[in-house]
Amino acid sequence: MTPRDLLTRDLLVLFGLAGWALAVPHYGSPFVVSMALTCLMYVVLSSTWALFCGATRYLSLATSAFFGVGAYVSALGLETIGWVGSIVLGAAVAAALAVVMGLAVLHLRGTYFAMLTFGMTELIRHAVTYWEKQVTGTVGRVLTVVPEDGVVYLTVLALAVLALATSIVVRRTRFGLALAGIGADEVRAQSLGVPTRWVKTLGFALTAAFAGAVGAAMAVRWTYIDPVTVFNPFIGFQTVLIALIGGATTLWGPLLAAIVFSLLAETLRLQLPQLYMMALGALLILCVLYLPGGLASLRWGSLRGWGTAMRTWWTARRYEWSGDQARDEQRLKERRRAV
Repeated sequence: MTPRDLLTRDLLVLFGLAGWALAVPHYGSPFVVSMALTCLMYVVLSSTWALFCGATRYLSLATSAFFGVGAYVSALGLETIGWVGSIVLGAAVAAALAVVMGLAVLHLRGTYFAMLTFGMTELIRHAVTYWEKQVTGTVGRVLTVVPEDGVVYLTVLALAVLALATSIVVRRTRFGLALAGIGADEVRAQSLGVPTRWVKTLGFALTAAFAGAVGAAMAVRWTYIDPVTVFNPFIGFQTVLIALIGGATTLWGPLLAAIVFSLLAETLRLQLPQLYMMALGALLILCVLYLPGGLASLRWGSLRGWGTAMRTWWTARRYEWSGDQARDEQRLKERRRAV
């Protein structure tokens, strides 16, 4: 397929999925709509995380920091600047925070970068907690003015469509090529004239802007927020897991994994809440061992290969457990002695 054909295919898939998601509130129950809203939230977070981290190979654990900042901006400014203004301001504040954070830590890689982003997230959470205790005298915010549920759903859906459309466009631009070059060999990219420091900072800020926007939109879902809720590290960890299991270097992998995770999360939390994290860990291990490219790399040939391997393994075990292997080995030894 030509690049134009691939772009047309991706846009058609995007519009088809958006149309299906747009129809969910009309035929789904409130529980289904709530689950779809959570799914769309993680589509935004994991897709934009993969856009930067999947291309550059930087493992960021700061998603919950940007999400929490956006949520607090919405809680503080919703009454004065309105719904759209709070979404835009949440994205802007999160992007500004990412620029400052990126200039401080993006020269590091690997474990050091991951640990510093997580540490800065915890620092922001405790700083917000300290500020509320010392300045406002209370911890948490009550959102007295909230939009209707339909408005929240449409807003998060629009953010998900915009996040995927941004991923489609960026992957086909020089900026996306620069991000991929940094992930392949940052020193070589820099020697070829790529301003790696600013490219990484802008990519990091782009990811943070979407996280801040979706945090501002999702804040009204709780009507009461506090630092423990919106700066929850689990939001960042689950975003990373979804992107990695879906395929961090692919376009549709995070979306596919977000749908699987949303269904799995709601099912296990209702029936077997203790096994939820165990299931996530097992799924991650299986993907690393048998599907390193993520769910997006799954093909019919892979399933057929797994089926052949399982049949071969079962035939060998049955041959061993039935005693035929031991008898054949004994016969072979007797023939060698006779010779």
